[in-house]
Formats: sequence, structure tokens, C-alpha cells
Amino acid sequence: MKSSGNVPTLIERYFSERLMRQRNVSANTIASYRDTFRLLFTFAQARLREPPSALALDDLDAPFISAFLEDLEKRGAGIRTRNLRLTAIRSFFRFASFEEPACGAHIQRVLAIPSKRHDKRQVHFLTRPEIEAILASPDRATWIGRRDYTLLLLAAQTGLRLSELIGLDRDARMSTAAGLVPTASRRCWPNMCAPPVSDVHRCRPSGYRRTCCGTVLQWSCCRRASIAP
Repeated sequence: MKSSGNVPTLIERYFSERLMRQRNVSANTIASYRDTFRLLFTFAQARLREPPSALALDDLDAPFISAFLEDLEKRGAGIRTRNLRLTAIRSFFRFASFEEPACGAHIQRVLAIPSKRHDKRQVHFLTRPEIEAILASPDRATWIGRRDYTLLLLAAQTGLRLSELIGLDRDARMSTAAGLVPTASRRCWPNMCAPPVSDVHRCRPSGYRRTCCGTVLQWSCCRRASIAP
């Protein structure tokens, strides 16, 4: 007999309540988890002959989830992708454990599915001459060149992700005696602060405002620093 766990209802509450309202996760995380369950439901349709609207929690048992992960790898997904899908499934089943306590043993068996080990790629970095060569490439005689130089310098100084960098506007950063403080939205450290530097000179595009690709940019000054290797 199937449990009373209604997968469509649980999925809706998981995304709307747990992820969006309680945890306030990023749009990228929501999209990644959405894609995981889209693949899972497609696999269930083919294997169980059940549409997503008819699935019960007992249908998604540990052997079924393991078979889904194996199918991902057979279709060319790497181990990192496989582990990422498993992370989304675990998160959902942890939520379901509070919503459906009668299915505790069933949920525990799913949560016990281990992640696969894989070789971690070495993280490479730019040397100081490479960074300075990149910073020297924009033509600062033009407005576009000064904009590009400012963005590249900010990226090298703060380590902002590309999505955070292009999302900055005139209200997202301020220049203080403590250094350059871009208040980019980030889960781990929402307020990033670049340390103050001693070798500073200004390249001032006259404190103007100009619209570029729909974003208002206002660069009052750009701090040039000697960048540590």
C-alpha cells in the first residue's frame, strides 16, 4: 500500500516554502533543483509508467533513486553532476521527513545513498604579470575602455563572480577609507570588503552617470592598487 505522501503537494511546498520563503535561496539554486526533479519525473514516467501527478513518496525509494543516478551517468553526466542531483534529492527528502514522519524509515534509506568520490580539479590562478597584462588591455582613452578597466580591476581586487559583477550599480558600491566595499548579494558573505591599499591613484570619469545595457553606472573614482600575487 502506498503511503499518504503526495509527491506533487510536497514538491510545491518544498519549493515555495522551504527554498523560497524559509531559506531564500538564489534563483540559480532553484533552477538547478527544478531541473533535477524535471529529470527525475521524466525517469519515473518511463520506468514506473506513472505521471508526476500520480506519484507517491513510496514510489521514490532508494533503489529507484539509485537507478535514476545510474541512468544519469549512462547518459553522459559526470560524477559532479550526479552528486549535484543527489544533493537536491536529499534536500527534498529532509524536508519530507518533517512533513511525513510515518515515512521516516523510507526517507532514511534514501538519505543514506552516498555521493561518489571524484578527483578534484586544481584551482588555477593568475599571476601578477598576467593580471597586470589584462588590466593594461582596455583603452582608457575611451569611456568603454575606462568602464572595462574598472570592472576588471574590481574583479581582480574583490573576487566577485561574473553574475555579481554585472549586477552592480551605483548603489551597490561605495568608496571609503577602509577600501572598496561592493555590497554584492552572496550567500556566504553578503558584504564583501576589499582591503585598503597604499598605492592608489584615481582614474576619474568625471563622476558621470551613463546608461549601458539597461544598467545605470556611476563611477566616481577607480582605485588602482598593486595587486598581490
